[in-house]
Amino acid sequence: MITRRNEWLPTVFNDLFDGIMLPRPNSTAPAINVKESEKQYTVELAAPGMKKEDFDVNINHDGNLVVKMEHKQEEEDQKARYLRREFSYTKFEQTLLLPEDVDKEKIAARVADGVLTVELPKVAKEEVKVARQITVG
Repeated sequence: MITRRNEWLPTVFNDLFDGIMLPRPNSTAPAINVKESEKQYTVELAAPGMKKEDFDVNINHDGNLVVKMEHKQEEEDQKARYLRREFSYTKFEQTLLLPEDVDKEKIAARVADGVLTVELPKVAKEEVKVARQITVG
């Protein structure tokens, strides 16, 4: 790893700007699980601290599932004086291609215990039993 130092700044400032003393925020996407059962697919998205108002889940014009979340943490106690404060802002958008067998009219979503769960029911397949007489030729 090459460390670049600005000679005109004291070393303590170089360490600060290079992230040694002040770590950079981790900007990773939330973890997503996708499960399949006989009757449905289930998408689970890790979203700790999020409320249902923070989500927008929809089907776009191409028939894909779009999950958006946006959350800005706001201070409730305006009388408090803070010595260090790290702003909290989360924004995420993911588009998932849906399989052909998803019943798009029955998709449901809910948030509980820090997890957004989207249920994607499968289209019910009717078994067609063909009873017919076969002519022997």
